Amino acid sequence: MAEQQRSLRVAIPIFDHLTALDAVGPYEVLNAVPGVSVVFVSDKPGLILAGEAQDSHLGLRATASYKDVPHPDVIVVPGGPPTKIPLQHKPLLDWIRKAHETTLFTTSVCTGALILGSAGLLTGLECTTHWSSYKKLEEFGAKASAKRYIQQGKIITAAGVSSGIDMALYLAALLKDKVIAEGVQLLVEYDPQPPFDCGSRAKASPEVLALPFIRPLLD
Repeated sequence: MAEQQRSLRVAIPIFDHLTALDAVGPYEVLNAVPGVSVVFVSDKPGLILAGEAQDSHLGLRATASYKDVPHPDVIVVPGGPPTKIPLQHKPLLDWIRKAHETTLFTTSVCTGALILGSAGLLTGLECTTHWSSYKKLEEFGAKASAKRYIQQGKIITAAGVSSGIDMALYLAALLKDKVIAEGVQLLVEYDPQPPFDCGSRAKASPEVLALPFIRPLLD
């Protein structure tokens, strides 16, 4: 009888003020891949509140601490508001650096790339993040790109928020194969047909770029 293939473990670190879809999009995709399990990790198990507001009604629960999952096969680092993500949080950064030594893939979504950069993993690499954080990304020695997702060796970075779904499907094909990834895409019915074609800065009209919640991000 053939030896049963071991399950691959994906660890998603979560923290206060994270952007929920950065974590939940990849979770839904990767958790549907046969032979893959996904765990949310943090400083300690417990509820983590998402978003910028202090009274957020949306949260995710970490079921393990960093020390509980020292050697995940894959890391997916979500992002959040650049001024609130844990760029100097030593337990998280130390865990990423150590776990990265043995991962198959170390990945990020949106401003999660800044966390990888702060951990010292992106120097000299072509990477992407949310369009408003290209300059910040380059402060960590990376070469910012507007691509939807980019693989550089075993590091994969995805652009803003929703791009985490695309990256996770690409990752699913790397972990298994194209047919499995396509099956997961069908399972979650990921068939984007947005009512507007304004999902990137390059496609945005002057009126959109002038909106009060967009304009400050352009500086």
